[in-house]
Amino acid sequence: MTSASPRPVIVWFRDDLRLSDHPALAAAASTGRPLLCVFVLDEVSAGIRPHGGASRWWLAQSLRSLQRSLSAAGTDLVLRRGAAAAIITELAQHSGAEAVYFNDIAMTAHRAVAAELTARCAAIGIAVHQHLGDLLAAPEAIRNKDGRGLKVFTPFWKRLLALGAPPQPLAAPASLTAAPAQASDHLEAWQLEPSTPDWAGGLRASWQPGEAGAQQALQTFLDNAVAGYATERDRPDRDATSRLSPHLRFGEISPRQIWHAARFAGAAQPAISADVDKFLSELGWRDFCRHLLFDHPELMTRNLQPAFDRFPWRSDAAALRAWQRGLTGYPIVDAGMRELWQTGTMHNRVRMVVASFLVKHLLIDWRDGEQWFWDTLVDADPASNPGNWQWVAGCGADAAPYFRVFNPILQGEKFDPNGDYVRRFVPELARLPAAIIHQPWTTTPLELASAGVTIGKNYPAPIVDHRQGRERALAAYATVRKN
Repeated sequence: MTSASPRPVIVWFRDDLRLSDHPALAAAASTGRPLLCVFVLDEVSAGIRPHGGASRWWLAQSLRSLQRSLSAAGTDLVLRRGAAAAIITELAQHSGAEAVYFNDIAMTAHRAVAAELTARCAAIGIAVHQHLGDLLAAPEAIRNKDGRGLKVFTPFWKRLLALGAPPQPLAAPASLTAAPAQASDHLEAWQLEPSTPDWAGGLRASWQPGEAGAQQALQTFLDNAVAGYATERDRPDRDATSRLSPHLRFGEISPRQIWHAARFAGAAQPAISADVDKFLSELGWRDFCRHLLFDHPELMTRNLQPAFDRFPWRSDAAALRAWQRGLTGYPIVDAGMRELWQTGTMHNRVRMVVASFLVKHLLIDWRDGEQWFWDTLVDADPASNPGNWQWVAGCGADAAPYFRVFNPILQGEKFDPNGDYVRRFVPELARLPAAIIHQPWTTTPLELASAGVTIGKNYPAPIVDHRQGRERALAAYATVRKN
C-alpha cells in the first residue's frame, strides 16, 4: 500500500450473510474507502456454541453465495478461522485499516467478543463502529420496571408493537471498492460439509441457501401462502409456512425486511391482514427468545425455573435412539423426526409434538432433545432452539402448562387428517387408509397385511402406551409442583 492509497475499512460479517439491509456494510461503503470484507469462523471464543452438522452445511452454502455477491459488487470475502477479536485486530493492523464495522449480535458471548475487539482496536488507534440490525428491537428497549426482560410473550409482543415499525430496510450498495487482497482460508479446508458419508442430499434438494434464496422464499410465501396462514400454519400436510427460519438464522434476510414486506402485502390485500399479523407475531417469537438468551446466557443448559432442577428425568438410551431415528411407533412423531433427518427442518406444530413426546411420554431430559435438534436443524438458533424446548418441557419462559401432554394420535388426526404428511416421510405406512394411519396398531392384522404393514417388523409397535406415558408424566410433574 503506497502512502497515497486511502486506508481501507474492514466489514466483519457475522450472522448477517447478506448485502441488503446490512447497516455495517452500508455505513462502511458510504465512507468511499476500499472495503476488506471478512468472515471469521469462531468456534473457540468463550461461550460461542459451535454449529451443528446441518447448520455447518448451510453455512458453507451461504458463504459461497455471499462470496459471489461480493465479487459481483466489486470486492472479495476473506475467510479466517479462530478467535475473532484477535484475528480481526491482526488483520486490521496488517492491512492498515482505519476502522472496523460490524453489526451487533445481542448475545452475551458475542458481545464479549465485540467488546474485546473494541478494546484491542482502541489500543492501536483503530476506530470501531457497531450497528443494530439483527432484531426488531434490542433487548435494552424492552425491560420491566426492575430492568429485567419479560418472560411472557403476550406483554412482550405488545411492548414491541408499541415501539412502532422498525426502520425501513437499507438497499444493498450498488458497487464496492476492494481493498488490497489479504490471505484467506479456502472454504473447503474448513470441512463444513459431509463427505463420507454424504448425508446432505436431502438438504440440497430442499433448500436454496443464500440471500437470493431468502428473498425468493419470502416472495413465494407472500404470493402464495400468507393468505390463510393464521389457520393453515399448523397443517404439516400443506405448504403453508414461510420456510424463512434458516435464512433468518444466518442473516441472509433481516427481520425488518420481512416485517416491511409483510406489512406491504397486508396493506395491498386487507383481507389477509389477520394472517400477516399472525405471521409477524411468529417473527416476534424470535426476538422474544433472543431477549431471553440475552438475560439467561445458559439457556441451553439450565432450567429457567430452578424447581425443575430436581425433575426425575429417565436415562433410556434405546428410547432416545428410537425417537431420533423416527421409530417410536407413533406415525406423526416418526414422520417429524424423519423429515428432520432428510431435510434439516421440521414443521413447527410437529416440533411441539415430538418434543412433548420425548420429555413427557419418555421422560427424557429436554437437553438431550435440544442437542439433537442443534445438530440436525439447518435453522438451529442459539436462542429459539433451547427456548422452545424449555417451553415444551414446562421449565422455561411462558411455558406450556405441565398437564399439557400432546396426544400424538389426536395431533396427527387433527393436523394431518388425510395422512399425507405421514405417507411422505413414513412410506411403509403409505397404503394405510386415513382412518387408521395415525394408530396402525389398533386395526386388524388383515387390514395391515393388505397395506403391506407388519407391526413389529417393518414398522414398530409404540414404544410407550400413550395413557401410561401421560400418567407417568403427570406424576413426575407433580413432584416438581410439590417441591
